[in-house]
Amino acid sequence: MRVCVIGTGYVGLVTGVCLSHIGHNVICVDNNEEKVKLMKSGQSPIYEPGLSELMKSSMEVGRLEFTADLEYGVDNGDILFIAVGTPPLPTGESDTRYVEAVARGIGAHLKDGYKVIVNKSTVPIGSGDWVRMIVLDGVAERQKTLVAAGAGDETMTQITAEFDVVSNPEFLREGSAVFDTFNPDRIVLGSNNQKALDMMQELYMPLIDRSFADDKNLPPVPVVMTDLNSAEMIKYAANTFLATKISFINEVANICDRVGADVVEVAKGIGLDSRIGTKFLQAGIGWGGSCFPKDVSALVHTADDYGYDAELLKAAITVNKRQRLITLEKLQKELKILKGKVVGLLGLTFKPDTDDMRDAPSLDLIEQLNRLGAKVKAYDPIVSQTGMRHGLTGVQVETDPERLADGCDALVLVTDWEQFRTLDYGNIAKLMNNPTIIDGRNFLDRAAAEKAGFNYVGVGH
Repeated sequence: MRVCVIGTGYVGLVTGVCLSHIGHNVICVDNNEEKVKLMKSGQSPIYEPGLSELMKSSMEVGRLEFTADLEYGVDNGDILFIAVGTPPLPTGESDTRYVEAVARGIGAHLKDGYKVIVNKSTVPIGSGDWVRMIVLDGVAERQKTLVAAGAGDETMTQITAEFDVVSNPEFLREGSAVFDTFNPDRIVLGSNNQKALDMMQELYMPLIDRSFADDKNLPPVPVVMTDLNSAEMIKYAANTFLATKISFINEVANICDRVGADVVEVAKGIGLDSRIGTKFLQAGIGWGGSCFPKDVSALVHTADDYGYDAELLKAAITVNKRQRLITLEKLQKELKILKGKVVGLLGLTFKPDTDDMRDAPSLDLIEQLNRLGAKVKAYDPIVSQTGMRHGLTGVQVETDPERLADGCDALVLVTDWEQFRTLDYGNIAKLMNNPTIIDGRNFLDRAAAEKAGFNYVGVGH
């Protein structure tokens, strides 16, 4: 099938590359000329395991191309994905101006032939009808332009735009987005038009029948076909539930710290209950990134718009904000006065296997440590390697764990990169002024850390 993906962030680029890999002809459109130039050279602008290799192989066989020309993409795509960012506004609602601009641009370039316009961006509930309206506005503006240019009267220049809007929310985890694309738990399609749903099922059939899955013997991927509003709500409800589950176990961890229980054992005990499950029960420094904070706040804002006070969701946000300061409290307990002390952070990104720093807990920790007069150093496998420093102030980024540890009064494990499990902690402890480690993810083996000479402090552990 012929596909156009507009927007090449985490969602758009992964979607485009993976769809081309399973056999479709894909054009990825982005209005950033420099980014397009980079991708045309075969380089990915984001770090995502496995993405660069798939991108290069699809380009080599001619199934994937990149352009800044929206008209070219619209003309040559039967299915048009809108995959631009919807960052949070200060009010908590989503900023949909990029979605609006793309929808209007699609309308301005629609010609003869049926198109399916797919909302892949995380948009407020009710955006399917709104996008349809904006596309039609774009069509009307183009028609007026043609009339004004003397192409004929309005009747003679009537533009027939045949399209339907589908909501197809993504459930990709940064750091495993390629795996998640080929091994989805479900595919959600929201539309009121059967023709559009049939085309989307045909598009995804190689994924539905597990042709590209790690385990091809699994049953077909469930496809949830529903209305537009319900599809949009599924995305928000899923992320909000997971964020709330993390806030719940962090709340339990803080109680464990006070009563002498071990939250790791508690999580194991309750996770074996099939109604609860083991995932997202890892206590620690809290959730961050581009999805959970934005989506929970957006759902709260939607509830407010429609006269409902979402108290549970607001509490999940409050607990998460407080949790980011728990490690600070633990540092103060171990070091007393932080002014003049040197604190090293193991990890900066909001989760491992990504270069994403959006709403990362490390940023709050850096800000508060600076406020209290501490010197902050950090080492991150990706940030240190790439030299990426955008948005990082008040922190000295080191190139290896040993340089990080040298002269530190304490370390804080912020991101649970797998590399951090096997560091030479015996040598690291010797380089420090005071070998204390606050394990903000309960990631390390306490006995091994203590054997290496560390004073180990976990979260509820």
